[in-house]
Amino acid sequence: MKLKLILFVALLSTVATFSQKQWTLQECVDEALRKNITIQQNKLSLELAKKDVDIAKGNFLPNLNANTGGNFNFGTSFDPRTNDRINTSLFGGSMNVSSGVTVFNGYRNTNTYKQAQLGVETSLLDLKFIENDVSLRVVNTYLNVLFAKENLEAARVQYDISKKQIEAAELRFKNGVIPKGDLLNVQSTAASNLQSVITQENALDIARLTLAQLLQVPVENFDVAPVDVGAPTANLLYKNSSSVYDKSIEVMPEITRAKLAIENADLNIELSKGAYLPTLSATAGLSTNFGFNLNPPAGISNTGFGTQLSDNFGYGFGFNLNIPIFNRLQTKNRVARSVISKEISEFRLLNEKLNLKQTIEQAFLDVKTALKTYEASKLSLEAQEEAYKNAQESYNFGTMTQFDFDQVRNRLVNAQSTLIRSKYDYVFKTKVLQFYSGELVFD
Repeated sequence: MKLKLILFVALLSTVATFSQKQWTLQECVDEALRKNITIQQNKLSLELAKKDVDIAKGNFLPNLNANTGGNFNFGTSFDPRTNDRINTSLFGGSMNVSSGVTVFNGYRNTNTYKQAQLGVETSLLDLKFIENDVSLRVVNTYLNVLFAKENLEAARVQYDISKKQIEAAELRFKNGVIPKGDLLNVQSTAASNLQSVITQENALDIARLTLAQLLQVPVENFDVAPVDVGAPTANLLYKNSSSVYDKSIEVMPEITRAKLAIENADLNIELSKGAYLPTLSATAGLSTNFGFNLNPPAGISNTGFGTQLSDNFGYGFGFNLNIPIFNRLQTKNRVARSVISKEISEFRLLNEKLNLKQTIEQAFLDVKTALKTYEASKLSLEAQEEAYKNAQESYNFGTMTQFDFDQVRNRLVNAQSTLIRSKYDYVFKTKVLQFYSGELVFD
């Protein structure tokens, strides 16, 4: 009984520990990358690309085929002794082994192999692109949870202040210092603050749900570990958008993928030109055959199976050279088509670079704007805090009405919310720039 009690307590402790787990940002990113269905599909596409490489390697090897067959013949045949036609039954067969190899085919096997290798690199870049997108979504969603938590904490603080003000207002009303209308105003403000707490609790629940769904984990008892984003620095991490772009052009998978597409187009041109060149192949084969008379004439016996195979054994080899002379201009047009495809790939690279540059320029401008908004929000909050202190003193001395005091307090609450929102907006947009520069760290 005592052992069962100990095990039960240990189980409760384990459940409690699990329920209190707080996911770090790195854990969230790792979990999302591990479970994301699109990522899993692209990993399988990568495996397919690797198999294409193996298939392309096989084109350099000779093939080897073996075949055998047999047949029965019934009817008349000639007796070898009397030369008379007699009824007989024959069974015969053959065995063959053959092999062939492509000696030269205009480097098409070589270029096909190179294309297959590029396919693996391209699949890796596709996978990296999706992983980057998922990671950035996790960071944004994670920060939204922290943002909702701070908003909720601020709302609870305001509600606590309202409850204390109700107590003070009730005392002042009993002492005849304020009319009942002021007490009702205080109670109304507290009710409004409680509604804000409920609203922020719902916002936090939705933020947690969104992140849990992104990670594909149960939302029950799901929570994230706090991250000390601190007070954002007034100095930008990067001097200008060009410095970010110069780093981004080397690390963004979409740019590298567009470059690989040009390499692939070059190989397509070489593959098309290969049809101008002759193709040389070699073949070799071994063969033998056997036959048995199922009802031989008297005095005649069938030769042994092994002897027949040995006596009938033969082999040979040969070469085949195919020289293209005229194929209705098909090769010429295919080469021209491949050249056009390369030009399209080159323009796609230019377009990818242009889109990336414009995106980074916009992201850099967003960071500058977010920083200015954050700095302005700090100044506004400092001013509202001073105004609130003065209003509090005036209200306590009875020189300010409850309505005017509530107006000052509402402006303070709004300033606090604006500062929280602007802080996380600036932090996330800074993370975006770090992402494009390849310096995003999940801490």
